[in-house]
Amino acid sequence: MPTYEYRCAACEHEFELFQPMSEGSRRKCPECGKMKLIRLIGTGAAVIFKGSGFYQTDYRSESYKKAAEKDKKSMDGKSDAKKKGGDKKGKAEAPSKKPSGEASKD
Repeated sequence: MPTYEYRCAACEHEFELFQPMSEGSRRKCPECGKMKLIRLIGTGAAVIFKGSGFYQTDYRSESYKKAAEKDKKSMDGKSDAKKKGGDKKGKAEAPSKKPSGEASKD
């Protein structure tokens, strides 16, 4: 919500009022009670971003988000294949060992 500056044309009282943009201009002066308030054109203030976020990537288009999600899924599928042993090219499995207490009788 912006802060608006007002001045009374009757008593010259000036003040600032914090109000929503959808609300209309005030007309009655809080000092003298006359209906002579004028909303002044202010210089404006700097925009202040508070809270987490406010990054360029927060407001991406839907097509970009869909393409990024597709890329992420394809990358996850490739990394899962590596974890499961999908790339065992030319690697021999080690023979299983028998417990040391058992002797093999051939």
